[in-house]
Amino acid sequence: MDAIINGIQQIGIGVADTKTVFNWYREYLGFDILLFSDEATATLMAKYTKGKAQRRDAYLSLNMRGGGGLEIWQFKNRIPIPPKNDTLLGDLGINAMVLRSNSISNTHTILLEQELTFLTDIMISTPKREFFYFNDPWGNLVQVVQDNYAFCNTPTASGGVMGGVIGVSDMDTSLHFYATLLGYDKIIIDEIVALPLSLETETTGKFRRVLLQHGRPMFGGFGELLGPTELELIQSLDRVPTKIYENRLWGDLGYIHICFDVNGMEVLRKKAAEIGHEFTVDSANSFDMGDAAGHFSYVEDPDGTLIEFVETHRVPILKALGLFLNLKKRNPEKALPKWLVKTLKLHRIKGNL
Repeated sequence: MDAIINGIQQIGIGVADTKTVFNWYREYLGFDILLFSDEATATLMAKYTKGKAQRRDAYLSLNMRGGGGLEIWQFKNRIPIPPKNDTLLGDLGINAMVLRSNSISNTHTILLEQELTFLTDIMISTPKREFFYFNDPWGNLVQVVQDNYAFCNTPTASGGVMGGVIGVSDMDTSLHFYATLLGYDKIIIDEIVALPLSLETETTGKFRRVLLQHGRPMFGGFGELLGPTELELIQSLDRVPTKIYENRLWGDLGYIHICFDVNGMEVLRKKAAEIGHEFTVDSANSFDMGDAAGHFSYVEDPDGTLIEFVETHRVPILKALGLFLNLKKRNPEKALPKWLVKTLKLHRIKGNL
């Protein structure tokens, strides 16, 4: 059996204060499900933290309207640092995360009231759909797009993560990687376009922009909660881009990885090796992340952007009563019953932590 990509589980964000970031995304964008919070030493990630295992605090927050979550990640034994220079569109790495909203005007109004340093008007993209960009209070670039997928109704119109904007140096090489290993083989847009370099200035650059969608011929587990996904790859054609995490550690400020919920880790390991992108990190056996457990691994895309795979084995339902959901013995091609996934609402946080 081939590996199954159930969806984008989360995007990792390196921050200086996990609680403050969680509270903001909970209040204004509906990420109010705190699936776990865990403080531990990230021993297996030493390859990306200059050989020294770092103590960290991590929260995983979800939005029940549908989409991936946020892994909000903070060093506990060092001060995280920002990029040396401002990140320009097309720099190598995750430029922005993409959130869905079923009422983009409503989401835009909520953010307009927050007096953010950067918030565009609602625009029309190719293909014809409404979108806008903003910087969250910590300078992370976010795109919100009109998308009517919903797992269930929530108080806010905005939903979870449906994709990311990734800067690449060679489009054709990256297309092969994302199609072959991750199944993003549906090209929706492939165009040469002029775009603002920082989205905050009028200085533009020439880019090749490709929008990819995942066919998802099958999915299981939490696939219905995670929903359909897309990736937007952008290649700068008139300048040499820099690596966003050059001379910095995984976990420093910004988007540190994009994580996919999968089944069939052994198949993915073999496929990654066949295309020359061996796992760089592999928990091999079950890992424990506080209340959740599973198997995780990392690969690098052709430009070194970190892609995480997580095969979930256990998630908490009602920890106080010792109720956990064990996924190891379930049919990986079968989605969990909707009523069961909705029990994650028991983890809703209604006020600031």
